[in-house]
Formats: sequence, structure tokens, C-alpha cells
Amino acid sequence: MMENTEDKLTVIAGGCLCGGIRYQVNTAPFDADYCHCIQCQKSSGAVFQAWMDFKLDQITWLTGVVTEYQSSEHVSRGFCVQCGCSISYRDDRYPDYFTLTIASLDNPRLVKPTYHIHTKNQVSWLNITDDCSRYENERVK
Repeated sequence: MMENTEDKLTVIAGGCLCGGIRYQVNTAPFDADYCHCIQCQKSSGAVFQAWMDFKLDQITWLTGVVTEYQSSEHVSRGFCVQCGCSISYRDDRYPDYFTLTIASLDNPRLVKPTYHIHTKNQVSWLNITDDCSRYENERVK
């Protein structure tokens, strides 16, 4: 999941398009996925969204504040109020977890998703030929 050529851990950093929000993480994400759900499509303006998961206390916010929109009963999606960049996803059923967009990283090549979720909503014209696991809905642990 974390593509790192060195044995030591790399600090990963990222932020929004305008630079108003900046964060860093000193550990690899514990999970990373591609989501094809309708809400990810609508909130990002893309046909899927790539996410990486951390424990809440692993993220250090350097500048700015994420503004959240409650997109469903349990989910809040975070964005920059200045540039509109999608930054985060939180599910209140998992209060210790915080999910960030892989594309918000300064170097998104550092994190590679390992599975696809909500593939029943994948657009028919998108042909993805990776070897990641696929789940029609959510991945059940």
C-alpha cells in the first residue's frame, strides 16, 4: 500500500488545491481503496475517489481547517471552503478513524489502493485492469 523505496518511514504531507489546508502523517495508512459510490462521484466530480485511512491521532493539521458537510446519516465529507478541494471522509460509527483523499497528497504515488468498493456503481465505460480485490458494496471485514 505504501510505496517507499527506503526502509525508514517517510513523512507524507498534503493539502488542498489553494494551500489553505495542510496536513502531515508520520505513518503509512492502515488501509487504502478506490470508492465508486454515487456520493464519492458527486462530491469529487470524478467517477471514483481514492482514499487512505489513518487513526485520528496520526494526522497533524499544519494550517487551515477542514469544513465538513454531512452527506448521509453517518458520513461527513471534508473540503476546503476556499478552493472546494475534497480532503476527507469521516464515518461517525468509527470515531477513531479519519480518511483522507490520496490525491490531496503532495506525492500521491506514495499510496496505492488495494481494493475497490461499491463497484456496482462503476461507470460502464471505465475499464480498470488492476489486480485489486473488488466489492460490489462495502468491504465486509
